Amino acid sequence: MLTMLALNIGQVVTFDELIDELWGEAPLKNTRNALQANVKRVRRSLAELGLGGPDHELIRTVDNGYTLNIPADAVDAYRFLNTAGKGAGLVVDRPHEATDLLREALGMWRGPALLDTSDGPWCRAVALRLDEQRKTAREDLIAAQLQLGEAGTVVAELKQLLAQYPERERFSEQLMIALYRCGRQSEAVDVFHRTRKWLDQELGLKPNSRLHHLYQAILMQDPSL
Repeated sequence: MLTMLALNIGQVVTFDELIDELWGEAPLKNTRNALQANVKRVRRSLAELGLGGPDHELIRTVDNGYTLNIPADAVDAYRFLNTAGKGAGLVVDRPHEATDLLREALGMWRGPALLDTSDGPWCRAVALRLDEQRKTAREDLIAAQLQLGEAGTVVAELKQLLAQYPERERFSEQLMIALYRCGRQSEAVDVFHRTRKWLDQELGLKPNSRLHHLYQAILMQDPSL
């Protein structure tokens, strides 16, 4: 429940939304009372930690639900998204700053998103989105490193990432670029063919146009690479 409130800072989470998240299709006989009991328990736990109290209630009751009264930067997920977003915007023009911000953002992670929280549908969906943002931040960090001429540094990491997430064509693209810049053209070409085969066999898809154009550029030894 606290997770759902924390990831909706500044918004009211309705009683029905919380009940659906906590009990889903198997609600209790008196879910409203059970929800109120949960809120009291969370408020008490927060107070024991020195957070909130009678004069500054962190969980506020409104007409049809609850809202959490804390700043957004007190929530790790918001801090990660904000820091990663700033870093992504600096990759092309200020890659040194981008790498610092993206490493800071990725350093906030301590395991899978929303570990040990509700297993309800809303939390599961948010966890998936956060995990996707984490992968995107890793892609952005590697992009900044490639901007800084660190092709040799990222090859091993990219091979591991591509083995773990073969569906992410940007990792394939980055590995092809890194290998090519290290003078390993044939290996870069092999990455394209493996990616194409995997996409075809597993998803019934072809490589996107960006990856295909990169493949052609590598074959032609395009000096812009």
